Amino acid sequence: MPARLRAAVAALAAASSLALLSACTGSPSTATSDDPNAQTTITFWHGWAAPSEVAAIKANVDRFTKAHPNIKVKTVGGINDDKLNQALRAGGSNGPDVVSSFTTSNVGKFCASGALADLKPFIEKDKLDLDKIFPKVLQDYTQFEGRRCSLPLLSDAYGLFYNKDAFREAGLDPEAPPKTWSQFTEVAKKLTRPKGDSYERVGFMPTYLGYETVVSHYMSQWKHDGYFGKDGKSAVATDPGFAKMMTYQKSLVDALGGFEKLDRYRTSFGDEWGAKHPFHTGQVAMQLDGEWRLNFAKDAKVPFEIGVAPLPVADDEVAEYGKGYLSGTIMGIAPQSKKQNAAWELVKFMTTNTEAVVGFAQDIGNVPSTLDALNSPDLKVDDRFKVFLDIARHPASTTSDGAINGSAYQDTLQKFSQQYEKGKVADLKKGLEETAAQIDRDIAAAK
Repeated sequence: MPARLRAAVAALAAASSLALLSACTGSPSTATSDDPNAQTTITFWHGWAAPSEVAAIKANVDRFTKAHPNIKVKTVGGINDDKLNQALRAGGSNGPDVVSSFTTSNVGKFCASGALADLKPFIEKDKLDLDKIFPKVLQDYTQFEGRRCSLPLLSDAYGLFYNKDAFREAGLDPEAPPKTWSQFTEVAKKLTRPKGDSYERVGFMPTYLGYETVVSHYMSQWKHDGYFGKDGKSAVATDPGFAKMMTYQKSLVDALGGFEKLDRYRTSFGDEWGAKHPFHTGQVAMQLDGEWRLNFAKDAKVPFEIGVAPLPVADDEVAEYGKGYLSGTIMGIAPQSKKQNAAWELVKFMTTNTEAVVGFAQDIGNVPSTLDALNSPDLKVDDRFKVFLDIARHPASTTSDGAINGSAYQDTLQKFSQQYEKGKVADLKKGLEETAAQIDRDIAAAK
């Protein structure tokens, strides 16, 4: 992003998911007859709110209106998914024509409920070959069960930030970050400095309540075939990757002092999006995070040298080192809009025009979302940011599966995982089976 709002809106988005499904937006028609070459004004709702982000949006809209002088764009920022869902349900002349969302896990819900218009007619009309435009993972998370209701607008890649000064102090090579999880455990232990019943510094905050250390981000580093099987049923109990990941994560929690001790220390951390983030302050030496952390750390004026690398992988998957978790911003058209053809011109421009994607990515500090933009000579980034570009290009990088009820299945799995890391689950296999059954019941109820 910078994704200040993404984490904040995730809970709101999940809370409003059932309301969105139960109050369908109406017919998602793409048959509007507006002339995209006529003089018109469209409204674009987005979530960015910081002054630098708003300026980046304005610069990109200015690029569009220069290419399409007949279309004026009214932008409305700071829109979280809760407000967006309400507007898409209500419709009306005061609603948006074009929308963007930071919550890729809601695409299944958006597409299945008709909350966003089907983009297939527009794509076919303009003969866009999406395979030549977007990486496969980004194509996957912007559609659901064959219905494409959104396109990628910039992306995020998750990697490992680490304190090079702390590495040196611990006798570790700052140019050789750990590549496997077993190496990671040893490095994290060496970087940890206990202080009484707490810490002066912890090598890594591994708990699921830590910043960005959620199940889906961990799972990207273990080989698995997705969260659902070919039969549509939850695969968390049948795919061995999930049990392997959870077993390792709990072993890391135990190796660094146990859940209770770590969680007490976690409560001393500053805000994830402020200058007192625990990585900035030196309270943690390694941090799982997205590319935006580079800009946040720069703004916070951290006093140490920062290293960036891909997250480690399972010990028997070292050939896939370099992969990571991908997500991003999505962009779509409100189905009630009477200006869908003009709206499509803005969506198409902002998501597929190389100059627009490169410029916006650099202004916002995110990873470009098209293949051409990723390889553009106009993309000026430092070596640390290039790590995220490589993660975005890696063929084994993954994202979470879409579902008709959005992120509900992830929330269920996360709750179970939190119980397991606390030591409250004696039988992991049985617990995963019960979790899978609950996920399947919730999805069946949402259909």
